[in-house]
Amino acid sequence: MTEITHTPHSREAEEAVLGAVLINPDVYVELSEFLMAEDFFIHRLRFIWEAYTRLFERRMPIDSLTLSEELEDMGRLDEIGGPAFLTGLLNAVPTTLHAEAYGQIVRAAATRRKLLTAANQIATLAYDQELELPAVTEQAVAALEGAVLREIGGNLVSLAEALGQAYDQIDTLSRSPELPGTPSGLLDLDAKLGNFQSGALYVLAARPGQGKTSLMLTTARNAARSHKCVAVFSLEMPTLRLTNRLIAQESGLDVQLLDTGKVSEADWPRLTSAVENLEHLPIYLDDTPAITPLQLKAKLRRLHLSVGKIDLVILDYLQLMRAGQKTENRTQEVGAISRALKALSKELNIPILAAAQLNRDVEKRASSRPQLSDLRESGDIEADADVVMFLHQPDPQPESELQPTEIFVAKHRNGPTGTIPSLFRKSTTCFENAVVLHVDLNA
Repeated sequence: MTEITHTPHSREAEEAVLGAVLINPDVYVELSEFLMAEDFFIHRLRFIWEAYTRLFERRMPIDSLTLSEELEDMGRLDEIGGPAFLTGLLNAVPTTLHAEAYGQIVRAAATRRKLLTAANQIATLAYDQELELPAVTEQAVAALEGAVLREIGGNLVSLAEALGQAYDQIDTLSRSPELPGTPSGLLDLDAKLGNFQSGALYVLAARPGQGKTSLMLTTARNAARSHKCVAVFSLEMPTLRLTNRLIAQESGLDVQLLDTGKVSEADWPRLTSAVENLEHLPIYLDDTPAITPLQLKAKLRRLHLSVGKIDLVILDYLQLMRAGQKTENRTQEVGAISRALKALSKELNIPILAAAQLNRDVEKRASSRPQLSDLRESGDIEADADVVMFLHQPDPQPESELQPTEIFVAKHRNGPTGTIPSLFRKSTTCFENAVVLHVDLNA
């Protein structure tokens, strides 16, 4: 049995955490998911974390100057050692890449200290002969629960309480003329899915060139026009190209003209009008390559603090992500990513629409219609997703501006599967309602 010679803590880890934030303030969002000021054992380091939190909550930048001023306002600058100590923190960081690992060391030590405190409380209760045993047991359990509550998660909810919440939600929704969730703007798809619902993971899969990115941007634009806030993460296409596609969809101009700048004089009014219409839409774009689920979570947390509720997250595409943890092979890594995305959608209560690639087996069959087993690199995607949709062009028409495209819902955890017809307008990379367009085309 190991003898305890000092209170559990790591000065090196605590200083490395604070120094990492000072070097790269973005890591604060990731660390704040599981770290609090009370987790720091050394008081002056605790004060610095409190200053970080105060700056972040006011959306102030974190650097040596703002930190010094915040500590001065708190009356703690001299107590922590002044600006010279803050400068020293920068040298205490081996690398900011391991900031989360340093933070986990700090949190683990804090949990051990809480367990020791609870153990002392339990020992005191046990020695108190004036307390009845039931009272001793109840208070001991409460002390232990308080020490490990953050580690075991939230409390259980009784069925009665859950029923009350469900009844209230149903009552509220019944009074609204609109479906809950975020619409794609494709009427048949929204009817099939009941819109994109919070806490669910949606996977849109297809072979290259079938229109995955176009459908996702069509969804983003339509949702934003319905006053929904949409975050688009593109791991494949730069922000400028995405923006050109949105302009093409809004203006009706050929996206190739926008990409090359060959816009005629007569088309400039349409282009200008489209830009004016789009600039007010609540769409946020990010083209960070090889993003990890933890980085995605941090970015969404920051966006939420900045703009409020996020109604839809679009990710293009899943297999270009990195798990951010060691795995034995790529299949395991993709499985870890899909599980993380599902957990993230549930934790943040946001629908996530993620594109995915299909393997080449679909091209070897007599029928090119995709199926669930065609999902590339991991069957875990099928298991984790609440909805899996495929794009399929049964009758390719290379010379036609409008390409009939099926949106096949192959898995729907809480609803029906089936095929939704749509039309893909190639020049503007936009998806449109097949029924409505059919009427327009024959007018």
